Formats: sequence, C-alpha cells, structure tokens
Amino acid sequence: MGRTIAEKILSARLGRPVRAGEYVVAPVDLAYSHDANRPLPMSLLGDLGAERVWDPARYVLCLDHYPSPTDAVAKAHHTLRAFAEAQGVRVFDVGAGISHIVLAEHGMVGPGDVVIASDSHTCTLGALGAFATGVGSSDLAAVLATGAIWLRVPDTLRITCSGRFGAGVTAKDLTLEIARRIGADGATYKAIEYAGEPIRSLPMDQRFTLSNMAIEFGAKCGFTGVDAITLDWLAAHGRSGGEELLGDADADVEHVAIDLDALEPTVAAPHSPVHSRPAGTFADVAVDQVVIGTCNNGRLDDLAVAARILRGRRVAPGVRLYVTPGSRKTMAEAMESGALGAILGAGATIGTPGCSGCVGGCHWAIPADGDVVLTTANRNFRGRLGNKNAAMYLASPATAAASALTGRITDPRPYLGGEA
Repeated sequence: MGRTIAEKILSARLGRPVRAGEYVVAPVDLAYSHDANRPLPMSLLGDLGAERVWDPARYVLCLDHYPSPTDAVAKAHHTLRAFAEAQGVRVFDVGAGISHIVLAEHGMVGPGDVVIASDSHTCTLGALGAFATGVGSSDLAAVLATGAIWLRVPDTLRITCSGRFGAGVTAKDLTLEIARRIGADGATYKAIEYAGEPIRSLPMDQRFTLSNMAIEFGAKCGFTGVDAITLDWLAAHGRSGGEELLGDADADVEHVAIDLDALEPTVAAPHSPVHSRPAGTFADVAVDQVVIGTCNNGRLDDLAVAARILRGRRVAPGVRLYVTPGSRKTMAEAMESGALGAILGAGATIGTPGCSGCVGGCHWAIPADGDVVLTTANRNFRGRLGNKNAAMYLASPATAAASALTGRITDPRPYLGGEA
C-alpha cells in the first residue's frame, strides 16, 4: 500500500516507516510564534525547567498581529525583542509582514520540514511540502525546550479536482465550496491533499490559499504537493534542491471529488466559511467595507487581480476599501508592477503589511455596528474584525474588488472576460 504525503514526511524525519494513527515524537525543523499569543510561549519555558531555546536558529518571532500597537502592545513588543536579543533569535519586526508569508519568502521552509507554530494558519506552509501545523502556547513551549513535537500521524482526506478554473474563479472559491461540502469539522485532525491536474497547474500564490484554509475544515495540515512549480518557486526564494512529493495513488485516504467546471465565484455568509454559495445569489447585499489582504489572499497574484478590476475606476460612494499586502516584499513588488498604484487610484487605503484588516486586535479597518464587510480573510466569525455587531462575508480578491466598485456583492466574471 502506498503512502500519503504526511506519512512520507514523518517517516523520513523519524528514519522509519510510520502510518496514520501512530503516535510519534518528531524532530522539529522550524518553530515560530507571534505577538498575539497569550500566554507567550517563551514565558512558559521556565516552567519546563529550560532557560534557553533548544536551537535559536530554528525559532523565529514575528510581530505581525499588532502592526498598530497600543501602549500595552508596545510593551509586549519590547519584551519580545528583548527575549530575542538575549536568546539570539531572529525577529521579523512590525511591517515585515505575516509570518506564514514572510518565512516562505525568505526560504526558511521547504519540502519534508516539520514546522510547528502558535498560529492555526501555520498549515499554509503545507503548500511547500512541509508538515506544518499550529499548536497552543504550552505545546510550543515544549518544542522550544526540546526541539521535538508529540503528535499522531494524521489520516488523509484527498480532494481531487477535475475540469478547469474558469474566468474569475480562483482557489479561494474552491476553498469556500469545500467548506460548504464537508463543514467546519469535515477534516478534523486529518491532513488534506489537494490533487488532480487543475491543482498541478495552479501558481504558488493560489496553492498557498488552498493550504491556508485547511484549518477551516478542522485539518491538521494542507498539502498541494511538491512538483516542478513548487521547486522553481523555492529556488527563486533561496531554497534550491529537493524532490517532488506527492501522495501515492494507492494510499489509504478518504476521497472527495470536485468538478471545477461547475464552480462559480463563491461567497460565504456570516458567521462561518461553511455558509457558502455562488456570489450571484448575494447580489442584493450592499457592502459598507471591503478588505483585500490577510494570510489567505495578501500575495502578489491577489493584488494583481484586484488591480486588474480596479484600474481606471473608483470605488462606489460610501464604500471603504482597505488593502493590506501580506509582506513588505509583496508591497514592493506590487508597487513595481503598478498594481498598488491602480489600487490606490481607485480610492483604497493601504495598511501596514501584517494581519491588518483580519483581526480586530490590529486596530485597523474595524467596522461599525451594523456594517456589512466583504473580506478576503479566511474567517468571518462573529467579532473577528473587532465588532460582533458587524456582518462579515468571505470572498476572493476578484469578487471583493468588483463589489467595491458596485457597492454590492458582485460576481467578478464580467470584469475578467467571463459571463456571470
């Protein structure tokens, strides 16, 4: 019997074959945490009898969740910077961007790595072939002390796609359709493998979107497989070498099949990603605020498609458009390509690279009572953006940009050469 991607990675790291359901203690290649964790993982080190991080070169701090700090947050940032200096730990400071994006851009993650972090969207890095998953502060503290993680090898849910992505239909629309089909707990403690020819042709920016949303179905990891596209992307970001990594056809997995020919631009209604249906069915929903960015859709491809729709146009009167590049590098590339200029020209406000516009703790783009927000974030839970009395809808950057122009939730296909 063949093996899944998760089984292959953990077997290689442990030096022996393992199967789903086994409990293992796996060595960790990279750990990271951010400024929103409470309690801070490093504050728990002493409770474990450890004074030092097991390997300072393998732990990274990212100040991404609070890029617009209050006095209290500024003090926390000071504490984190002091810890990093004392331990010799690298810090990606305010404005560098979102951890899951920045670490990939800097070539710090690659195929076969075991990556553990105190953020649920760590699964994003599964797009690079890493066994990447989020844990709580106490579990991460144990990793910092020992360099290892205790876990169960997950079962795998393989989502096989056929057909093709039509104009205006993206990986984000696919994730929302999956959420509708399998629910918020449809892949609890499983690894998701995205398979099929359409996945093999996707650029990396969209693969990251797929892996990022795996946690919204309860998954432990989200893999898009490692192929020539992955390896080329890694080489361009300082991580040369590596081999293709795909799940075997005869591995023991659950199966879900999706025909992309039938997929339309999709929107999730409040207050869960599972409340998804075609964007056109929301045409009577007026929007007050549109957000484009986050670790799900804050990459260059996301900004480029938004710019394509917004270029030479203006957002609708009364609509606030907030756009946040996922990293400083992405912001620079969007400036160079002209995408950021087109977005600004349409009337957008640009946020500090980081989690701005995703969580209310960022103190940016917080809606008022009764506001309707359309966002490219991965979550639309009640109060996620800092006000439990606002309604949040999820969509792709294309749908978000089109909706900012019309002032209502809008199918983007007419703006992209397709038919609504």
